[in-house]
Amino acid sequence: MKVLVAVKRVIDYNVKVRVKPDNSGVDLANVKMAMNPFCEIAVEEAVRLKEKGVASEIVVVSIGPKAAQEQIRTALALGADRGIHIETEGEVQSLQAAKLLKAVVDKEEPKLVILGKQSIDSDNNQTGQMLAALSGMPQGTFANAVAVEGDKLNVTREVDGGLMTVSLNLPAVVTTDLRLNEPRYASLPNIMKAKKKPLDVTSPADLGVDVGGSLSVVKVEAPASRQAGIKVEDVAQLVDKLKNEAKVI
Repeated sequence: MKVLVAVKRVIDYNVKVRVKPDNSGVDLANVKMAMNPFCEIAVEEAVRLKEKGVASEIVVVSIGPKAAQEQIRTALALGADRGIHIETEGEVQSLQAAKLLKAVVDKEEPKLVILGKQSIDSDNNQTGQMLAALSGMPQGTFANAVAVEGDKLNVTREVDGGLMTVSLNLPAVVTTDLRLNEPRYASLPNIMKAKKKPLDVTSPADLGVDVGGSLSVVKVEAPASRQAGIKVEDVAQLVDKLKNEAKVI
């Protein structure tokens, strides 16, 4: 079974994000970049399926500038077999990303597509669902557990009321949640081996997709600073402050 995993290059989650002086976006100059944490979980799940003998090949695809090949190589070091880089300049919105991934799905014909449920930069949580709709495949979002049984895929989902298990016919799309697994670290020998694994470079034009988005950013602002909290002596003082200072009761 071939598994396709989408990964995204984002600002490292340990880095404090800075807004550009003109409020046109986020400042990416000299900022450490990394693989999106949810994408790391997606890669780990694909590798575990291969270790169980369920998956026979893992193909990793990423959309972005040439530097995104670094994240593809990281995925190859973690256990993926080959990579596909769709080279683009500028921001690619969720719908355009889904269209690009659909073009890859049509070409590669994987039995299972795994994506992170969202990226930590735009936080849209849209691409996986859009890809499933465009490709006509069933979807299991917010996956907490994944089990392949023949031509069926059982996905335990994290929902507001707890957990929900859905049974999907393969091929299918899965988006990963935080508690699905804990990603491993790439070993030095595997990092060296990843340099020799195949990585194909293509473009949106080659795939017949227009990446011109229909959305535009009006303004980007840093969140307002929060005031320090205070401690109260008793319930009476709390009620007094809520009533007379915060004026919420």
